[in-house]
Amino acid sequence: MPDCQRIWANGMSLDLKEAVSLSPDTLRRNDIFANAIKHSRLPLCITDPTLPDEPIVFANQAFCDLTGYDEDDFIGKNCRFLQGPETTRESVEAIRAALDAREVTMIEIVNYRKNGEKFINALQLGPVYNDDGELIFRFGSQMDISVTRERERREAELRTSELLHRLKNIVNVMSVIIKMTGRSEENPEDFSDKVIGRLQALGQSHFQTLSAEPGAALTFAQLAETLLLAYAPLGERQVRFHGDEVSLSGAVVTSLTLLLHELATNSVKHGSLGSAEGHVDLTWTVPDDGVFHMIWSERGGPEVAEPTRQSGAGIVSNLVAASNGALNFDWQREGLIVTLDLPMEDGA
Repeated sequence: MPDCQRIWANGMSLDLKEAVSLSPDTLRRNDIFANAIKHSRLPLCITDPTLPDEPIVFANQAFCDLTGYDEDDFIGKNCRFLQGPETTRESVEAIRAALDAREVTMIEIVNYRKNGEKFINALQLGPVYNDDGELIFRFGSQMDISVTRERERREAELRTSELLHRLKNIVNVMSVIIKMTGRSEENPEDFSDKVIGRLQALGQSHFQTLSAEPGAALTFAQLAETLLLAYAPLGERQVRFHGDEVSLSGAVVTSLTLLLHELATNSVKHGSLGSAEGHVDLTWTVPDDGVFHMIWSERGGPEVAEPTRQSGAGIVSNLVAASNGALNFDWQREGLIVTLDLPMEDGA
């Protein structure tokens, strides 16, 4: 590959250092600057807006390496030779607007290498003036961000797929909630209150996961605190959390949300959270086998007895069983103890 370190001026191809000595009042006025551009790893080209069609008059070796072109291929040509079939009109118009405005601008544009391979170019361009304020050059730096944009595209596709799958599951769970609550509740008002409460809890938890920043995950502690502290008049004096940070996947959020909601509402009505002296200890771990282990333990409340109807517990039990998990309710006189073992899949 040729040296690609020459500059085109007045119809002659000159060595950059010769150009420096010929034009001390321009960008080429000192060898330090010229050599910095020459050896920079950032692809860079310089155009001359005073010449017809604003040709490239200089490009460093990094520009040649990025595009695959030799200097003989582009010196004296306009930069549009890098454009191709997928170069959008909008990006070209953005470049023209930036040139007219004479501002330093960054524009993403699809360009093509000499071998025909396309790449997404983060093009930064701007004007260069002499001491008299006259526009004498324009610079353009290039950066191939194709890998970054492809990764972002795939992440967006995965999030969309996850969202669609999550919405489908939520609709299915809503259907189960309504059916099972309807079977166990004869009073229309009780039926309405329970359905609304369960759906609101479900929506709140899933909203947290869907509104999180890309790559961020909802933790079990965040989920538990959001759901349970709303039911505890004395806050963390009544609900005590013990466990490591555990990230949750969408697959287990539904089961855990409905379980915590049912436990909290039941405790407020019949258990420890309905008494100023009562409290709940919530403990969780994830051993090496990837199974989420949780213990809900109520103490200090009124004596409890196993209820005859458990529509909410039945819903959760079905969801846990569908995930190959295990859920156990131990209705001790001193307070309810619930143990859960739930495979975390990709959530831990």
